[in-house]
Amino acid sequence: MTDTTLRIAGHDVPVVTANTVVVGTGSAGYCAAARLVQLGQDDVVMVADKVNAGASRNAGSDKQTYYKLTLSGAEGDSVREMAQTLFAGGAMDGDNALAEAALSARAFLHLVDLGVPFPQNRFGEFVGYKTDHDPRQRATSVGPYTSRTMVERLEARVRRDGTRVLDECRVVDVVTVPAAGGGRAVAGLLVLRTDVPHDGAASPWLLLRCTNLVYATGGPAGMYATRVFPNGQWGASGAAYRAGVHGKNLTEWQFGLASTRPRWNVSGTYMQVIPRFVSTDADGGDEREFLTEAIPDYGRLLSLVFLKGYQWPFDVRKARDGSSLVDLLVYRETVLRGRRVFLDFRRNPVRDELDPSALSPEAFEYLDKAGVLFGTPVERLRHMNEPAYQFYRDKNPYVDLEKQLLEVDVCAQHNNGGLVVDAWWQSNVAGFFPVGEAGGAHGVYRPGGAALNSGQVGATRAAQYVAARRTQDPLDDAAFAGAAAPVLAGALALTSAATGRAATGTPDNTGELLRAVQALMSAKAGPVRSASSIHEALDQVREWLAAYPDLVSADGGSRRSVNRTFLVRDILTSAYVYLSAMADYVAHGGRSRGSVLCTDPAGGLPLAWPRAEAELDLPEEFRFSLDGGALDDVVQEVAFAPDGGAGTVEFTWRPRRPVPEVDGFFENVWRDYREHGNVL
Repeated sequence: MTDTTLRIAGHDVPVVTANTVVVGTGSAGYCAAARLVQLGQDDVVMVADKVNAGASRNAGSDKQTYYKLTLSGAEGDSVREMAQTLFAGGAMDGDNALAEAALSARAFLHLVDLGVPFPQNRFGEFVGYKTDHDPRQRATSVGPYTSRTMVERLEARVRRDGTRVLDECRVVDVVTVPAAGGGRAVAGLLVLRTDVPHDGAASPWLLLRCTNLVYATGGPAGMYATRVFPNGQWGASGAAYRAGVHGKNLTEWQFGLASTRPRWNVSGTYMQVIPRFVSTDADGGDEREFLTEAIPDYGRLLSLVFLKGYQWPFDVRKARDGSSLVDLLVYRETVLRGRRVFLDFRRNPVRDELDPSALSPEAFEYLDKAGVLFGTPVERLRHMNEPAYQFYRDKNPYVDLEKQLLEVDVCAQHNNGGLVVDAWWQSNVAGFFPVGEAGGAHGVYRPGGAALNSGQVGATRAAQYVAARRTQDPLDDAAFAGAAAPVLAGALALTSAATGRAATGTPDNTGELLRAVQALMSAKAGPVRSASSIHEALDQVREWLAAYPDLVSADGGSRRSVNRTFLVRDILTSAYVYLSAMADYVAHGGRSRGSVLCTDPAGGLPLAWPRAEAELDLPEEFRFSLDGGALDDVVQEVAFAPDGGAGTVEFTWRPRRPVPEVDGFFENVWRDYREHGNVL
């Protein structure tokens, strides 16, 4: 790793050179950096917009899950069986599924050896439990902050390795060059130093020259206003799309009930103790217990709320006669009626006293075993899971569930799609490796906790490939200056236009534009969407993006404002690509699946009672038809190309790659391994 200054586009710009740059300091990014050093490639530098921000470090749930191969008990399991479980989620490539299964034990035990305290019995078995979409008991947890603990232990490893970490760096654009075999290859990355004033002697621009980019920037959370992603988790997918990296399964967002202040998933115990759902007007008045409007049967209401605990994400298959009806009723209150929704843990739903005899057998048995068929929801919560109660008392803003209501909504929680990856987590751009949530390794459905395993596996696979196949030096000074010049010139031109506009009296509008695109995406492209709502949002985003160089106004004396100039451009680019993918999905015959209800006038509404014919009196937006797995065996890929306006988006629907049939004969595998390590 070396530092120098080069004259590029008429400016003296600092340049940091390394074989590999890891972008992002979450669990996937730190894992990639640690693995690279472990594999002998220590010419690595990391960059982040905020080292202590991000979903890995700041998100969780009452019991955040990590998914892995079974490592305890008498029941059998196998790599192939786990791969088939992942593959069965639909629209997932089989080589990714096999790799995630094959490396799950290695990735998990790596975390254990770094000090993540996953529970084990006195004989060393790592016990597990069943999570959603899980036929075994592969799930494990260290509590609410599983991913935070992972980040902290991985970060400590990286710090001990001496790997350089650069903070306060906003991703601006990826630098690419033509690849030898066609297509494009990574040459570097342009970032904006948000800790450096624009009117000082030091350059706020920094170029990173490299052979490889491991892109661990998280999902594009900044697109949505109603989200459970923590503050500071924005994503940087727009820069990747502008560089020619393709997208995959972008339509497959996951939504779920979450508190909004503070942002936290209200899954697990929060729902299993059966809190009361109420809505109010915007000022907190006119309180109503609204679930009873659509679920008048007392026992069914209690049981559906209970089921939300471990059927937590919104699942459109459970919207017609199951627990996801609760999500739709919350959505109706907040989005369609403009009201606010709260969980009330102080009082029981409908009646003052809980009537256990009205519960479904499943709910009754669970709560009876937990010894909580008594009292109020908060009393049940404190008996079952005291840390879940204390969590809100320890957060900012402080919420005491014994005394206060907890505001909730149906929030964007995770993007199962993302940037395209192959079996080694390399994208279609040579040397560009999207890992963690930035990479589109998942399908429509996935087991709870599979994302944490996927991030560790993807980071390991990328590091293996880099260490074995991509150790060449970055470009020389002249070649790099030529490749970076148009990228830097474009960033300088946008900055000059935006700050010049503000200097002549146009108010700074970066914050206004950010809030506008987020609100639009939540209203038109959230868990309930239609062809018309998608196109309405797409037309608006296309207009904003095409006009952006002439629209944005930024205070040149504010580092935050200049930073947001590029943040908003990135979010608009991502929103445009994602909305285009959603429109193409519907045009391709796509119907409701996963965590999304696509309105279908020819479909049905949720039912008044399971297996009944009568439909509920609900808005027509909730009329839908299930996909039924019709598109499970194909994958939608998306290619974006800037063209001077908003840009163009092209789509490819291809068969998903099957789970590979591999030669398991030891002598053959060993021979190949001795020759090239089976990194091909």
